[in-house]
Amino acid sequence: QPNAMGGREVGGLANQLAAHMDFATPNAIELVQRFWQAPNMAQENGLKAIDMFQAVEQGKIKVLWIMSTSPMVSLPDTEQVRRALEKCELVIVSDCKQSTDTTAYADVLLPALPWSEKDGTVTNSERRISRQRGLLPARGEAKADWWAICQVAGAMGYQSAFSYRSVHDIFREHAALSGFENHGKRDFDISLFSNISEQAYQDLLPIQWPVTKESPNGTARMFTNGRLFTADRKANFIPIDVKEPQIAPDEDWPFVLNTGRVRDQWHT
Repeated sequence: QPNAMGGREVGGLANQLAAHMDFATPNAIELVQRFWQAPNMAQENGLKAIDMFQAVEQGKIKVLWIMSTSPMVSLPDTEQVRRALEKCELVIVSDCKQSTDTTAYADVLLPALPWSEKDGTVTNSERRISRQRGLLPARGEAKADWWAICQVAGAMGYQSAFSYRSVHDIFREHAALSGFENHGKRDFDISLFSNISEQAYQDLLPIQWPVTKESPNGTARMFTNGRLFTADRKANFIPIDVKEPQIAPDEDWPFVLNTGRVRDQWHT
C-alpha cells in the first residue's frame, strides 16, 4: 500500500498502460507500442480482480500468477475464489511465506522478497519518489519479482525484451517512456532520469515528479502556471446527479452488514 502511486505509474492496474497512460487516452496505445517496438499490444482494459477470478472459474483464464497479495484472504466471496483456484490449470504464487490460505492452492510456489529486502523505488501520494534499499540480504532462494518475471519471459522466448540486469536498468527505461513524445502533454514525466548512472541511482534522494530538464530539482507544486492536462488546459467542472443509495435500512430491514474490513487493514 505505501507504493500505490508507484504501482499506478508503471501501469499496475488492469485499466492502465505504463507511465500514467491508459487505454482511454488518445494515441496512448500506439505511443507505448512504438516505444517498446511491441508487435502485439493490448487494445482495451483487462479484467479487474473480481472479474478476473470469475473468468478463472469459467475457464477463460488458465494460468494465474499471484504476487504481493493473498486473494483467499483479501477478496470477498472466498468460496468463489476457492473454486476458481481449484479449477485453474496452473496457479503460480510468489510469496515470502510458505504457508498461507492462498499458497495452499499453488502448483508452483516461488520464494519472494518481503518489504525489508526489496530494492527499487516507491512513490507516495504527493508524487515523491523515494529510493528503497534492502535492509537485509535475500534469504535462501528468494528472488525479486522483476527477476522472476524476466526469467519466465526469457524461457518463453522473449530474452531481448526482458534483458534487464538490475533495478537500475528498469528505472532508466521507465523514465525514458515517461518522456517519450511527451513535450509537456502528460503529467508524469521523469525523463531527466532516463540516462541516470548506476551510482546516481543508488544515491537518489527523495524527489517529486515531474523531474525534467526544465525542473531538474523536481516539482513541489504543480499547475502554478494555471495550465492543466486537459484538452483546453483549463479545469473542467463535471456536474453530477446525486442519487440516494439503492438499498437503505427500513423498519423491515433495519441492519447494515459490512465485511469487517477497516481502512488500515483492508488488505493482507
